[in-house]
Amino acid sequence: MLTLRKAVGLSVLSLLLFVTACGAPATQAPSHAAPPADNYPAATEAPAQYFEMPAATQAPAYSPNQSAPSGQSPSHNNEPYDMFFQDYGVNPSIDAEDDNLSTFALDVDTGSYTVMRNYLSDGNLPPPESVRVEEYVNYFEQGYPYPPEHQAFGINIDGGPSPFTQTERYDMLRVGIQGYDVPDEERKDAALTFVIDVSGSMDLDNRLGLVKRSLELLVEQLHRSDTVSIVVYGSEARIILEPTPGFAKGEILSAIHRLQPDGSTNAEAGLRLGYKLAMKGYMPGGINRVILCSDGVANVGVTGPNAILEEIQHFVDEGVTLTTIGFGMDNYNDTLMEQLADNGDGFYAYVDTMDESRRLFLDEITGTLQTIAMDAKVQVEFNPEVVKRYRLVGYENRAVADDQFRDNGVDAGEIGAGHTVTALYEVKLYPEAYGKIATVYMRWADPDTRQVVEISQDFNTDQMASDFREANPYFQRAVIVAEYAEILKESYWAEGSSLDDVYDEARRISKYLDDDGVMDEFVTLVREARRLRD
Repeated sequence: MLTLRKAVGLSVLSLLLFVTACGAPATQAPSHAAPPADNYPAATEAPAQYFEMPAATQAPAYSPNQSAPSGQSPSHNNEPYDMFFQDYGVNPSIDAEDDNLSTFALDVDTGSYTVMRNYLSDGNLPPPESVRVEEYVNYFEQGYPYPPEHQAFGINIDGGPSPFTQTERYDMLRVGIQGYDVPDEERKDAALTFVIDVSGSMDLDNRLGLVKRSLELLVEQLHRSDTVSIVVYGSEARIILEPTPGFAKGEILSAIHRLQPDGSTNAEAGLRLGYKLAMKGYMPGGINRVILCSDGVANVGVTGPNAILEEIQHFVDEGVTLTTIGFGMDNYNDTLMEQLADNGDGFYAYVDTMDESRRLFLDEITGTLQTIAMDAKVQVEFNPEVVKRYRLVGYENRAVADDQFRDNGVDAGEIGAGHTVTALYEVKLYPEAYGKIATVYMRWADPDTRQVVEISQDFNTDQMASDFREANPYFQRAVIVAEYAEILKESYWAEGSSLDDVYDEARRISKYLDDDGVMDEFVTLVREARRLRD
């Protein structure tokens, strides 16, 4: 039986597939204008329309059936067109006396960050509705230690004052989950089924061309006993590579090199055939994963989307998970790719460059493939005697009801080997308060035994840094990145802050963090975003 969250996801995805297929005009994203308030309002003080989670929001510059003005490309100032995102709103500030529990499913997606990077590289600001703050934060290394031997996960908590609050002192908490690492030579054998969009919309070098180059990287990382299958879909779906062992690299590469664009976009047929092929090549005790490479567009063959998504749930129950990897700008459906991965118990990434491909398929190949936790969720229990108010930064579409934290039938998130997941909280402490701030609980199911495990960690006031600039540099970066995301999201909570402030802090902390150029790139992105907003 589908969980409530999955059922909602299926309904949303059905609508999205239908809208995309029919080319219906997209609705305008809701306004992010802030409600009148003194300082930071609690949830009960804000108008409902601000904090409600709105329906799917798709705001392309031109709808699929609408032509650009004569003599112009179908965008303004080379801005991407027909880009589909969903705006989940922002989390409220909550009075701890009214509700001291915060519960959410863990999420290792990073697609929102790389979509932003692609927008800026083309000289455009990303749409506010494209920003999922937690995906910006989780793109970066967090510096957590690996858990002790024979322990699957470690909980890491730190905190300190925020440099960005303008009215009264607020502190930030960083709640970090670090999974155990699996050396590549020890990872399980994998049966990988690639479902590749070869429709006409993919006929660009940064789409199908980038897919090919990315898969070439992956082939070089295959174990001899891994298998690769490939399904392609344009107007119809077909198999171009039956399950083939990893040692037959030449045969696999030959199939990849033969990929050519063809026809419309029958995503339904591609996924159906992909899952059938995955079951044919099912590897008991191994990794069984379908990997969808697409721009997320579906314009034919969507007569029964509910049935497709119900089939995904069936295959997930059989142990076949789904990873979605997005490619391309213009006519791109971020919402569909992100929610398909959520419903398929996998993760969503967006590849904009070969460097990003290398990160997924070389540097983090084992974490990309091997899952170490299913239905992972976190519950933070705040101490109302110390904490006056708190706000979860991001994770708006990953909320879990507090009373469902220990319900093992509730779908949550999946975590790969060596992956980290970070959540930030903005907290208002009572003056002179002392003692326990919160207890963090993590709960997950072992993917092999399905045994459910729960761990916890306390965090006290004497563990808080008194000065932001003296706090852990990784904590500082997480706060800076989150502020950057909230500004781009046009969040009420970032009012009074500016990209100038973020840029100054990012430049300062970049001197202490050397992540193979990742931090320097972030500084460059902030500078470009600041220029475009001026």
